[in-house]
Amino acid sequence: MNDHPQPALTLFAIGLLGLGVLALIYGDFALVWQPVPAWLPARTAVAYTSGVLMLLLGAGLLIPASRTWTVRILFPYLILWALLKLPDVITKPGTEGSWLGLGELTLLLSGGWTLFARLGGVAEGAPLGFLSGERGARMARILFAVSIVPIGLSHLVYVEATVGYVPHWLPFRKGWAYLTGAGQIASGLGVLLNVLPRVAAWAEAGQITLYTLLVWLPAIVAARTRLNWTAFFISWIFGAAAWAVAQNMPAKRGGTQVAA
Repeated sequence: MNDHPQPALTLFAIGLLGLGVLALIYGDFALVWQPVPAWLPARTAVAYTSGVLMLLLGAGLLIPASRTWTVRILFPYLILWALLKLPDVITKPGTEGSWLGLGELTLLLSGGWTLFARLGGVAEGAPLGFLSGERGARMARILFAVSIVPIGLSHLVYVEATVGYVPHWLPFRKGWAYLTGAGQIASGLGVLLNVLPRVAAWAEAGQITLYTLLVWLPAIVAARTRLNWTAFFISWIFGAAAWAVAQNMPAKRGGTQVAA
């Protein structure tokens, strides 16, 4: 990763700050995107704590002096969120919605893992060294690719629900639902099978950003509800995670591979 801050770093920070503010306003987690059990003791207190942590992480990413430790804390934090979704997948393995939820959280994790691999400063011989550096970034890319396939598949399985999110001014809305789903699956397979992987990763990042700007930004303008604000920042940080992976996708130059 370049020494100067990448755009994805700032985007990731904005997403964390937005979700942190919402957690403090509502004293709760980010609705269905943070699968915290309803029986969790002191749920409200934990939600406030999570909100404060997200604010600190967001601010830490923006401050160069604190960036190394911030990504070291962010990475396991995102692992925890992904693990909380596993019981749903285990109990309902045949439900696409379960894999969609896991895919969204592991997509987010892949972006945080990429930041950790590039900025965590973990030595190769350290106990967690295999998660850092180019090897860690490569594993994060694989996770990214695997994550977006079920997300794209959900557009096809739940096509009618997807159509509801397509802007009304677009013609052939069902066609857009199928096209976006196929596009995300193609992006995942492109990265996974190393077929134009940089193009595939950038296409996925751009597509998620378009969702944020064309679906959730107008929704906020129309109604500033908790759901719309939450969905906007969730979509925003998903896009940031995708950009983090895309901007660090190796490019072949003179027979060698270097990070973008």
